[in-house]
Amino acid sequence: MWGDRMWHFAISVFLIELCGGNLFLTAVVGLIIAGSVVLFGAIIGDWVDRNPRIKVAHGSLFIQNGSIILCSTILILVFSYKKWIEQTWNGWLTVVCYMVVIGLADAANLASTALTIAIQRDWIIVITGCNRSGLADVNAVMRRIDQIVNILAAMTVGQIMSSASNVIGCVFILGWTLVSLLVEFICLSRVYRMVPALAFKAGPERYEEQLNNLERTRETTRTKDPQQQYPKDGSNSRLETVPNSMSDLDQNARLPSQQNFLGIYTVLQSIQRVLHISKTGWNAYYQQSVFLAGLSIAFLYTTVLGFDCITTGYAYTQGISGSLLSLLMGISTIAGLMGTVLFILLRKCYGLVSTGVISSCLHLGCLLLCLFSVFAPGSPFDLSSNPMSLHINVSLRNQTTPDTEMNQLHSFLPSTNLNQPLLSDRSSIHWTNNTLLYDSLPAGNYPDSYVSISLLFSGVISARIGLWTFDLTVTQLLQENIPESQRGIVNGVQSSMNYLMDLLHFIMVMAAPNPQHFGLLVIISVMCVIAGHAVYFVYVKRSDAQVVLEQDRKARRTTSKMEKAEFLQASQDTHNTEAGLI
Repeated sequence: MWGDRMWHFAISVFLIELCGGNLFLTAVVGLIIAGSVVLFGAIIGDWVDRNPRIKVAHGSLFIQNGSIILCSTILILVFSYKKWIEQTWNGWLTVVCYMVVIGLADAANLASTALTIAIQRDWIIVITGCNRSGLADVNAVMRRIDQIVNILAAMTVGQIMSSASNVIGCVFILGWTLVSLLVEFICLSRVYRMVPALAFKAGPERYEEQLNNLERTRETTRTKDPQQQYPKDGSNSRLETVPNSMSDLDQNARLPSQQNFLGIYTVLQSIQRVLHISKTGWNAYYQQSVFLAGLSIAFLYTTVLGFDCITTGYAYTQGISGSLLSLLMGISTIAGLMGTVLFILLRKCYGLVSTGVISSCLHLGCLLLCLFSVFAPGSPFDLSSNPMSLHINVSLRNQTTPDTEMNQLHSFLPSTNLNQPLLSDRSSIHWTNNTLLYDSLPAGNYPDSYVSISLLFSGVISARIGLWTFDLTVTQLLQENIPESQRGIVNGVQSSMNYLMDLLHFIMVMAAPNPQHFGLLVIISVMCVIAGHAVYFVYVKRSDAQVVLEQDRKARRTTSKMEKAEFLQASQDTHNTEAGLI
C-alpha cells in the first residue's frame, strides 16, 4: 500500500517535470486511467470471480509492481539521457517513451484495482466470517491505515525528490517496490494458508455458465478443420482418397484467405465475449439489492470539495501558502480518522443503515459552509467573466500579460487522483507538494477578506468526518449483500461508476476553469452530493433496506442479551469463588 501511494504521488510530478511544468501529460494520464477502469472494470471483476483467490492476488500483485518497476526504470533513463532522447528520431523517441510510461501507469492502476477488489471486497469478508462487528472493525482499521499512509508516503517521496533529484526519487521507488513485492507476496501467501476458507469459492452463477458456453463454442469452432467448414464445390466429404490435383492446388490457394477469415472471426468473438461480460456485469450490478447504495457513493465523486489540485490551485489564488495547505491536509486526515471511529460507535448504537442516514446528514450539514463561502466576503465568484479568456491569456502570457496579473489568471487544471478501493481520498495524493508547481507565483493581488476561503476549508475538513463514516457504511453494505460468486464483477462495475463520476468532475472543471467560476463548481458539487445522499435515502425506504435495518436491531438485541448473560455468568462465578474461599 505504501509503495502504491508513493507511486501515485510521484508519477504526476515526474510527468510535470518531463513537460517543463505543463499539466498536459498529467491530465492525459488521468483521463486514460479513468477511461480504462470505466471500460474494463467489469472485465477485471469477472477475472477476479472466475479464478482462485491466491492466483488473483499474486497475479495482480506482480502486474502492479512489475509495471511500476519497468516504468521507474524508463523514467530513470529518460531523466538521465533526456537531451539525447529528444534529439533521436526527431523527437519521436520521446513520444514513444511517454506512451510507454502512460501505458505502464495505466496497467499498474488496473492491477491495483483488481487487487483492491480481491482483498478489500472479498478476502476480509471470508476472514471475518459471519461476524459483522468484526468486519466493521477491520474496514475501519484498513481505512485508517490507508489515510495515514496516503499522507506519509506522499510526504516521504516528496521530500526525497525535493532534497535530492527526480532520478534519486525513481531509484527509491524502484527499490521500495522490489522489497514490498517480496514482502506482500509472503504475507498474502501466509494469510491464504492460515485461512483455509479462502481456498473455496461459491458455485458459479448463471452468467458464468453462459460465459463458459460461449468459450466452449469458440474452442469448438477453432478446432474444426478448415476443409470441413469451407468445402469445395462438388466435394461431399473430406475423406476422399484420390483428390484431383487441380482441386488440391485450388484448396491450397484458398488456405491463406481462410486463415485470415478465421483470425478475424476469432477477434470478433473475443470482442463479443468482452461486451457480453460487460453487459452481464452491469446487469448484475443493477439487480443488486444495494444498487442504490452503491450509486449514492458514486455521486460523491462529482465534487471539487477535496484537497485535489483543483481546490489547492484555487487556494493559491486566494493567498493560501503551501505550508498552511500542508497543515490543513494534516487536519483533514485527522478528521477522516475521526470518521472511522464515529462509524464504529454509530453502528453499534444504531445499526448499519441508520449510520448511513446520520453520516449523510452530518456530511451535508458541513458542506453548507462551503456553499456559504461562495457568497461570503472575499469570494471571487463572478459569472460575468468569459470562461475561455483564461486559456487565451495563458497561451499569450509571455507576450502580453504582466507578472502582476499572473495570480488572477492562475487556473486549476484537472489531474489524476483515481486509486482508492471504493472512494478516492483527494486530501493526500498527487498534490501534497503543491509548491513544486507554484513557486513562481508572485505575492500580491490577494483577496481583501479571508472569510470565504476560511469557510470553504472549514466545510471541506469537517465534512471528512461524515464522508468517511458514510463511505464505510456503504462499503460494508456492499460487502454483506453481494453474493460471493458476484463480488468481483459487481465491485468492478462499482469502480467503473466511481471513475465515470470523477471524469464528469474533471469535465466540469474544464468547462469553468477560472477562479471566478470556482463558486459555480462548488454549487454544482453540493448539488451532486445532495443527489447522492437522496439516492441513499431512497434505498433506506425500500423493503430490502428495512429488512437489513430489522436485522441490525435483532443483532443488537442479541448482542445485548449475550453480553448481559456473560456478565451474569461472570458475576455468578465470582460469587461462587468467594463462597468457596469463605
